[in-house]
Amino acid sequence: MAAPEWGAEILGQLEQHWTEAMRPRLQGLDDDEYFWEPVEGCWSVRPRPDGSFAADFAWPEPDPPPVTTIAWRLSHIIVGVLETRIDHHFGDRTLSRENALLPGSAEAALDRLERAYHRWCAHLRRLGDAEFAAPVGAAEPPQWSHLPFAALALHVNREIIHHHAEVALLRDLYRSHPAHRDDAV
Repeated sequence: MAAPEWGAEILGQLEQHWTEAMRPRLQGLDDDEYFWEPVEGCWSVRPRPDGSFAADFAWPEPDPPPVTTIAWRLSHIIVGVLETRIDHHFGDRTLSRENALLPGSAEAALDRLERAYHRWCAHLRRLGDAEFAAPVGAAEPPQWSHLPFAALALHVNREIIHHHAEVALLRDLYRSHPAHRDDAV
């Protein structure tokens, strides 16, 4: 029996989640829902005086962490999980949370998410077993630099899947909220 092709397995997991769960579940997202704050004190993505958008953030993260909006979660997936990894592993390593431009609408977020997802998958498709086994090195913080790229790719899958699950729950709560139900007066 041949050894599994781990890159194909990792990519297959992400592609299946994207195709069967994530992308269909994001269909119809609008700005009201994207920015909806289900509780007081939510972290979100907010306009800056210059017209760009920034995510609420604190380090260290409060305990317990605040509830976040769909805008915050999708921006995290787009920039923190995908675009930064693409830039740091396959680009010039200049993208940071400080200089990243965040999407200011549901439509812009879905477009950016789609593009970042496809770019990440394209990079994974080009990697062979040796690249998946190689340490991530300086593209990641020192505490993770010794880990193989396969561990990072699995971490990216985990991040996308768990943050998407949170987005899906927020969509369910929004839809079920009395102010947003179709039968609301």
